[in-house]
Amino acid sequence: MSESTTAPPRRVAPFVAGAVAVVLAVLFGVLLVVEPSSDTAETVLLDRAAPAAVGKFNDGTAFELSRRRGSWVVLNFFTSTCIPCRNEHPELIEFVDQQRSLGVNGAEFYTIVQNDDPADVAAFFDEFGGDWPVVFDVDYSFQNGFGVAQVPETWIIDPNGIVRGRVISEVSAEFLSTSIQNLRERL
Repeated sequence: MSESTTAPPRRVAPFVAGAVAVVLAVLFGVLLVVEPSSDTAETVLLDRAAPAAVGKFNDGTAFELSRRRGSWVVLNFFTSTCIPCRNEHPELIEFVDQQRSLGVNGAEFYTIVQNDDPADVAAFFDEFGGDWPVVFDVDYSFQNGFGVAQVPETWIIDPNGIVRGRVISEVSAEFLSTSIQNLRERL
């Protein structure tokens, strides 16, 4: 008679968990170092009047997009938990500084907050900087009007209230400044 030998049970779970952790770490690392792009997206709003969206500043006062006519306006849709939003934030600070240096010829910049707690947004800006107006989309007026499903997304509106650009990914200060300058020269 032969004796059968059985191998000790293998512990696969630690190896699987380790492999999943490595894959997640690599994906997170890629998100942190990805370069801002200039992916634009077609929209039925391009070259048409911007939606008459309304929101509220943190102090509860109303913001009406239609009242911003006469200025170039850049809207950046954002949430405080969005990693690409965090990645592009230094670029937005640089862009706002560039536009402010132009005085009355600079574009107005607004962060449009979607589905986020005001305290979390304030904590984000306290930690990462940025001192431009933040508008809360409390009634989904901006989200529905512009058809924004995912953040970050950035829109450029000319002084006549016409939508001139849409970017559906992270943006850079250079891309926004160059885009607005090119649009100014074309119009």
